[in-house]
Amino acid sequence: MPERRDRRPSPSGKRPGWRRPTPPSATPPAAPPAGPRPAPAPAAAPDHRSVIDSAVYRDGRRIASPATLAETFRRLREQPDGMAWIGLHRPTGPELRSLAAEFNLHELAVEDALEAHQRPKLERYGETLFVVLRAARYLDAPEEVEFGELHVFVGPDFLITVRHGAAPDLSAVRRRMEESPELLSLGPEAALYAILDAVVDGYAPVVEGVQNDMDEIETEVFRGDPEVSRRIYELSREMVEFQRATRPLVGMLHALMAGFAKYGTDEELQRYLRDVADHVTHTSERVDGFRQALTEILTVNATLVSQQQNAEMRALAEAGFEQNEEIKKISSWAAILFAPTLVGTIYGMNFASMPELRWHYGYPFAILLMAVVCVSLYIIFKKRDWL
Repeated sequence: MPERRDRRPSPSGKRPGWRRPTPPSATPPAAPPAGPRPAPAPAAAPDHRSVIDSAVYRDGRRIASPATLAETFRRLREQPDGMAWIGLHRPTGPELRSLAAEFNLHELAVEDALEAHQRPKLERYGETLFVVLRAARYLDAPEEVEFGELHVFVGPDFLITVRHGAAPDLSAVRRRMEESPELLSLGPEAALYAILDAVVDGYAPVVEGVQNDMDEIETEVFRGDPEVSRRIYELSREMVEFQRATRPLVGMLHALMAGFAKYGTDEELQRYLRDVADHVTHTSERVDGFRQALTEILTVNATLVSQQQNAEMRALAEAGFEQNEEIKKISSWAAILFAPTLVGTIYGMNFASMPELRWHYGYPFAILLMAVVCVSLYIIFKKRDWL
């Protein structure tokens, strides 16, 4: 976390301790100029439409609400013991470059904040702390989790937030801090902890929403809903993203807590950060449990689907067996009836050279032959369970 400095004004009216370094692009003067330091010339006129809120604070109270970044820089230079809190949403390149020139931000951190799609991390560049957070919120209508990205630059007298996404609602964080000027007077690190707390608190509704989805999925699995496999897969992907957002936070917060003694962190902020760390650990454990439960539900669903398929195959096999039995019966009777038909057809041709036609016992013999053949076939088919 940034090193805390004594913010009480010196007898000369200047703030002791940290002095904002000269931008790398500017040539340092031979001697310190009298009066306020002139503003560096921006590379391009920034578009201020992405500036959500910009304020200068003194002793935890807002004393100015500049409309542009250039005016914010000027008002901050007029307040040696003040603090600037600048909130941006998807800023442009010129805006970030003007901030980098004014506050000496590292070019790698600026590039990360401009491009987004970063993993949660905490890095230090000189006296500036760069923090990347992944916020989340649960959307009730589509029943899915939406993730946002937040980049925070923390310096001795400034805090800059670069938001990519709808979450978190930093305006609520700012209002809450402005209602507690004694906490905000502790400096930019107090605002950082409030942002961390807001991001972590935003995970709670997501956990509740996911828990409801899990309950619904379990019901659908045992109901045999064919679409449940797709829903399990989609929720599993969201839990992977959720893990990527929460798991690195545990290490980041422990790294901040390890620097309590080194940077002389206020005791109130120490308690604040420990509480945030506890919530993150609890959320991370819940997310890990969700992933494990989804894996088990997917296994159970696969087993139930397999059992259902086996039952259907067994039913089809039984139906096929019954159909085969019917075919056997039909075929057996067809063969039995075919024998007398064959004999009758042969002797129905009435050829003159057929000796049986003039035989006295020809008719009884033909009847007896047909009866013997039919009875023989019936006995054979009966023994083979075709009839």
